[in-house]
Amino acid sequence: MRTVGLLAAGILPVVLAGCGGLHRDGVPAGQPVGCPRLTAAALSASQDSLGPSSETPELECALDFLRGSDDPALRRSSLGSRLCLHLAERNSDPSERERFAWEGVKLAEAALAQGGKDDGAVHYYLAANLGLAVRDDMTAAMANLHRLEDEFKAAVKLSPDFDDGGPQRLLGMLYLKAPAWPAGIGDGDKALDLLGHAVEKHPGHPLNHLFYAQALWEVNGESEGGRVKEEMAAGWKLLESGSWGYNKKPWKQEFADLREEIGEPAR
Repeated sequence: MRTVGLLAAGILPVVLAGCGGLHRDGVPAGQPVGCPRLTAAALSASQDSLGPSSETPELECALDFLRGSDDPALRRSSLGSRLCLHLAERNSDPSERERFAWEGVKLAEAALAQGGKDDGAVHYYLAANLGLAVRDDMTAAMANLHRLEDEFKAAVKLSPDFDDGGPQRLLGMLYLKAPAWPAGIGDGDKALDLLGHAVEKHPGHPLNHLFYAQALWEVNGESEGGRVKEEMAAGWKLLESGSWGYNKKPWKQEFADLREEIGEPAR
């Protein structure tokens, strides 16, 4: 399952940027129309197929069913927060994007309270949604740095290989982009360790290579120029040849942004 895309690339790099209002109520969007008849058993069995390659109405229908379900297995799983994240990432309306993200946070919190504390994916999607929800509010972003760190660390401890090393990938980017002590938790060495390990363990994910290249560039500068370009080339090849669904377009933009930063010609 390939998750946390756009915003996987975009969440943490910009979590401290901008300034705007938040919609913390997580108000659900209107009920989708034309949804197929779902059951808890059917949704549970098919949940791994719901991801970047799913059409938006399919995700909306699954989320709408889950909102009204009292099935304990679904309620303590990461599915609700994952659906919210995908829908938030795809939404061009900032207000609606924040609402989906906050709903994802609340669904993950509810899953933890109902027995999901040992599920690394729940911690992972809680942090991913939280990062997206606060990314346009500097004050909220700074106030949540330690919570983001704690949730990603829990995900790394419980499920380090989930989403092709996603917990290490996003925790590494949090350390790379956050302000350094005493203002924040930023730590370039920790970022390099985590992102290097993600590349080593999961070389098939393009963002592992891209984020490691970014860390090499930001921490060590031009002395790592050769390795930076090698990692970018490896990640780009995976992105071009793989099936990444709705994630592909925003991830290409992330590559383009780093190319511009290091002065490499655009593709």
